[in-house]
Order: sequence, then structure tokens, then C-alpha cells
Amino acid sequence: MDQLISLCVSRPGGLLPTLATALPAGTEKTLLTYIAESREVGLLIIVLSFFVTAVIIAQLFTIRMTRLAPDDHIDNLDRLLAAHDIRGAIEYCEADGNRSLLTRVLGGALIRCARSPFGYLELKNAVEELGEQETARLHRMTDIVGLVASIAPMLGLLGTVVGMVGAFDTISSVEGPVRPDNLAGNISEALITTVMGLIVAIPCTAIYTFLRNRIDTLITEIGEVIERLTTHIEHHQSQPAKTNPTNTPPRQPAATPRGSA
Repeated sequence: MDQLISLCVSRPGGLLPTLATALPAGTEKTLLTYIAESREVGLLIIVLSFFVTAVIIAQLFTIRMTRLAPDDHIDNLDRLLAAHDIRGAIEYCEADGNRSLLTRVLGGALIRCARSPFGYLELKNAVEELGEQETARLHRMTDIVGLVASIAPMLGLLGTVVGMVGAFDTISSVEGPVRPDNLAGNISEALITTVMGLIVAIPCTAIYTFLRNRIDTLITEIGEVIERLTTHIEHHQSQPAKTNPTNTPPRQPAATPRGSA
């Protein structure tokens, strides 16, 4: 160690050039070499990274306003509810080609109110309950990304432990001093799997937070749209019933006492 320090001090370039010249030629490693050294645990992390990448792409395609509440759904429902065509709005929401988060929430709330003895007085509660269910469903879809973000570092730690166990097995099986090249493979496996686990976990954690915040933002916007659509029903329910004076029964004349004529 003292000789290495004195050699580094005597060289004008410092430590890095000394180590670079001390390494034997042909020791450069490619990415595939590092992956091969990680063995089974590293291969599992790579497969997990491809899986979570596909899940993230699917989530980015699904969690959009054009998918959860398309503009044509909003316009058609606004027209039907403005005309107080509740049955038409329910049929529109139940159509196979009109399935979205907006139609599931609003259509389910209208059906529940139509079957309830309280009518549309519980429309707001039905919308809130169904909205919470749809929000929980979207959050469950993103939980896969959060699960991978938690598992990947643990797999890296598992590879580290396996590599260190192999290193100690090598030390115990060799008689006399252990050469560094005998331990290089196990130690390399131990460190590479940790790096690979962190490379997968860090982006997954950031994307998981982004998806959750995006869901909350879109749910808030859709809630405002539903509130605007339901004002047509509330306005119609709050209007007083008009009476027709021509249908009022005629007033009966007072009875004449018998014998007064």
C-alpha cells in the first residue's frame, strides 16, 4: 500500500493514470459482459424491467383525458341532459362503443337514482361513490409500477448476498492466500446486481409518482365535468310545478237551507 501511494505521488498525473496503466490490457468490459456476470438474479431484473416498461407504456396510453372522458361523450350527454332525456342518457352511457370513466360514473349514478325511492336526491352521493371506485381502479393499475420499484432493489440485494456467499465459499475452499482473481467473479456479481436493481427502481419510483398525480388531476377535472352535467337535472328538479287554471274544479255553491224559499 505504501509503495502504491509513493508511486501515485511520484507520477504527475495522480492516481487515475497510475491505475489505468496498472491494469492489464484487454480488461475492458462491455454491457453484455456485466449482464453475464450478474447471472440468474441479473437476468430476472432485466425481465422485470421489460415487463414494467410495457406496463408504463400502457398506463400512459390509458390515463388520458381523451380516453377517460372524450369530448364527444361530454357533448352528447350535455345535450341529452339539457333536454331532460334521462332515459336517452342512460342508454348512451350503456352503449358498447361509449364505455369510458365518464359514462361509467354518470350512467351508473343515473341508473341507481332511477331505481331508488329517493329519486335524484341522492345523485350527488351516487356520483361520489362511483367516482371513488373508478379512482381506486386506476390506482390499482399503477400499483404494478410501485411494486416493481420496491422489488427491484431487493432483487439487487439478493444478488449482492449471493455474490458475497460465493466469495466466502471461494475463500474457504482455497488453501493458503486467496488470489484476487479468484474472488473477482463473485464480487462483480454482488455489485452489478445492486446497480441493476437501482437502475430499474429509481425511474419506476419517479414514474409511479407521476402516474398517481396525473390520475388525481384528471379525476378532479372529470368531477367538474360531471358536476356541470348534473346541474341540468338539479335545475329541472328545482323548478316548481306549473298549475293550469283551466283544470281547477269549479267552486261549489253554498247549500241553501231547506225551507228558506
